[in-house]
Amino acid sequence: MTEKDFLTSEYSSLKNTGKVRWKSPSNIALVKYWGKKKNQIPANPSISFTLHTCATDTSVSYRKLDKKATEFSFDLFFEGKLKDDFRPKIETFFKRIETYLPFLREYHFKIETSNSFPHSSGIASSASGMSALALCLMAMERELIPEMDTDFFNKKASFLARLGSGSACRSIEGPLVQWGKHSTIEASSDFYGIEYPYKVHEIFMNFQDTILLVDEGQKQISSTVGHDSMHGHPFAEQRFGQALKHLSDFQTILGDGNLGEFIKIVESEALTLHAMMMTSHPYFILMKPNTLEIINRIWSFRKSSKSNVCFTLDAGANVHVLYPGKEKETVYEFIKSELLQFCENGKHICDRTGSGAKNMSKTPAT
Repeated sequence: MTEKDFLTSEYSSLKNTGKVRWKSPSNIALVKYWGKKKNQIPANPSISFTLHTCATDTSVSYRKLDKKATEFSFDLFFEGKLKDDFRPKIETFFKRIETYLPFLREYHFKIETSNSFPHSSGIASSASGMSALALCLMAMERELIPEMDTDFFNKKASFLARLGSGSACRSIEGPLVQWGKHSTIEASSDFYGIEYPYKVHEIFMNFQDTILLVDEGQKQISSTVGHDSMHGHPFAEQRFGQALKHLSDFQTILGDGNLGEFIKIVESEALTLHAMMMTSHPYFILMKPNTLEIINRIWSFRKSSKSNVCFTLDAGANVHVLYPGKEKETVYEFIKSELLQFCENGKHICDRTGSGAKNMSKTPAT
């Protein structure tokens, strides 16, 4: 499908009032997306685990205006408080998607949203937040176009979410979502994420992700600036080629349940992501000393215990400790005894792979 497939002609009628609500998870990339082209197109494809616990719950109440507005009309409440500082991001998002949802200026929206995890802590709040909002807006459109099927609904929701935050397009479905055109992955697209289309061994269907909150502070550099740093990066082409190869290798690894090779790629991807940051212009370091201490302890424990525990990182200091569900008890004891001391006040989140976003609307809109 292309961008033209998501254009909507005029609606036969518009509802006067209503409310929709969706809960959408964050995700953790295994093969990282770093660098983008115009219109939120990824410089390289990626694949991620959809999470279960780390999620954004968003409701949108809408009221039809007497006449079409010249500006977007909305109020945004984050965890019960009016958040005007979020307005610019939502306005930018609405401008990007208005072509595909032409009803946006016809309504006043009350957007109420909350996270199950700390905002700006490196747990991709933009992914869960923008996907939840995109799903709410798509739920509105499906009320106007009742014949819309689920496959199209999910694809367009992912397409719209991408225009708010690139990684948000990977939060619609689960447990594994691939985004970005790849020559050997059927139906892959730069415009939206797809549920991974090939065989996935059962061991990856219940993978655990214990997120260690090394630093809960605001990131020192935004993801947008980080992505832009790949333009003219001296190692950009090698990095993009590496990601393509890793995705090709994953087809066999994920199908066979080869944990040893899975670990090699996942940890290499995490370290490569941060290597790109450290070798860009401007250069920057998001890892903290405790991040490195945790990584070294994971390596030592894996060697001594023969466990299949590994780590990955997003663009921040926090560590995602990944391990099979069958090793949950042993690995979590290791985390408690050796790793929590390196977190802010021992803070961590126990998560696992999830199945994607959930419709939380209790009653149909009126």
